[in-house]
Amino acid sequence: MPSWAKTALDGWATAAGISTGAVLRRVDKAGRVGPGPITPQGVFEAVVGYARKAGLGKITPHDLRRTFAKLAHFGRAPLEQIQISLGHASIQTTERYLGLKQNLHDTPCDRLGLAGWEG
Repeated sequence: MPSWAKTALDGWATAAGISTGAVLRRVDKAGRVGPGPITPQGVFEAVVGYARKAGLGKITPHDLRRTFAKLAHFGRAPLEQIQISLGHASIQTTERYLGLKQNLHDTPCDRLGLAGWEG
């Protein structure tokens, strides 16, 4: 977890008076923090609502999940680590999720460092 994210979560937990249990909790319409964790519907409504307020159009939590995966892949995170982060049982699922196809202009064998090797 990046240090800025940990700092933000610690700040939220302190402000909300949370010392154990789920960090992301239900918040009622009056802004009071509830005892239980945020629901999947609550996550959906928060993401859609804040995206709309920010003028980003229709964005869902799944869009953010896919963006995370693609940015991690673009940043050269190991595919297996992206798979674990997404909770995919199969690496093939992660490959399909990312829309990966073999790049015939930049193949793995081009990166072996064996130029001029006559073995």
